[in-house]
Amino acid sequence: HEQLQQLAYVYGDLNAHNGLWEMAVKTAHDVLIRMALVPRVLEARGLDATPPIIAKLQAQNLQTLVEILQIILHDEIGHVAIGSRWFVHCCAERNLMPETTFQRLVAQYFTGDIKPPFNIEARLAAGFSQAELEQLSVNK
Repeated sequence: HEQLQQLAYVYGDLNAHNGLWEMAVKTAHDVLIRMALVPRVLEARGLDATPPIIAKLQAQNLQTLVEILQIILHDEIGHVAIGSRWFVHCCAERNLMPETTFQRLVAQYFTGDIKPPFNIEARLAAGFSQAELEQLSVNK
């Protein structure tokens, strides 16, 4: 919060902050859909985007921001992993295959792009299967 303020921002000023809320509202009718899209699409995008941002900040010697983003990246893996576990659980309850269900729900509910590069290591740690990652790479 303090670092955002030093940059003349507050939490909520950035599009990503509102995007999470908008998708939560859009998927409020079904926990399966919410788990597919909020943690496994929107929060997972943070897994991909954060390492290049960290590298740019390191190059500018902005160590405080680097440390903050490293904490956020670590925490985000946990957030996505929780979403992945609940997504798989909901799929099992409904006798659905997680990989194909994920692809179908992304196509049906998500209007943006999910495109490489992907942080494969972080996504695998967060519960994505290799098959899902391969499918994401093919689709975009």
